[in-house]
Amino acid sequence: MDSGYTEAMAWDTARTQQLLLDAAVEEFAEHGPAGARVARIAKRAGVNQERIYQYFGNKEKLFDAVLASELGKLALAVPLTATPALDLGDYAGRVFEYHRAHPHFVRLLAWEGLQCQDSVVAEGERAAHYDAKIATIAEAQRAGDVTDEIEAGRIMHAVVALTAAWIVFPQLTRMLVPGSPERSPAEEREAVAAVIRRLAGA
Repeated sequence: MDSGYTEAMAWDTARTQQLLLDAAVEEFAEHGPAGARVARIAKRAGVNQERIYQYFGNKEKLFDAVLASELGKLALAVPLTATPALDLGDYAGRVFEYHRAHPHFVRLLAWEGLQCQDSVVAEGERAAHYDAKIATIAEAQRAGDVTDEIEAGRIMHAVVALTAAWIVFPQLTRMLVPGSPERSPAEEREAVAAVIRRLAGA
């Protein structure tokens, strides 16, 4: 077979898979794994729905692929290394900004927690990823840059919970923090950062 034809076929396959993933992100974020419909995903993507079964197997595996892809994007966009660990407030602020720009991500996580607790996507790999973040915070604790009065895992959990809550629970934000809808994104970011700085302060 002509190599150019083979490359074109591979490109078309990758492009079609990406179209399906992009369409599935919105569908799953809106309706969850149970409520999502393969036909709607295919229609959004402009692709024959048989391609979903060909490339991903079934709807559940497509959800797994979508969430794994979105987790990878966040990990690349907002890494936690030794330097960011010195200011966990700024790190939390950057995570918050990412969620504001990509609100579908935390909605996907919320749906996973509601409907997929017995089959969490890539749980082992994700646990290892979080272990690395926790180890980074623990190192900052040993250096005296982050309080050691709270477990490193608890601090990381607080970052995740606080940055996601603004997206997942907008009604609670409205009730608990009056006037928050009128605040600028920069003001909201700094509020989140300030809470985490106070929590993590050495």
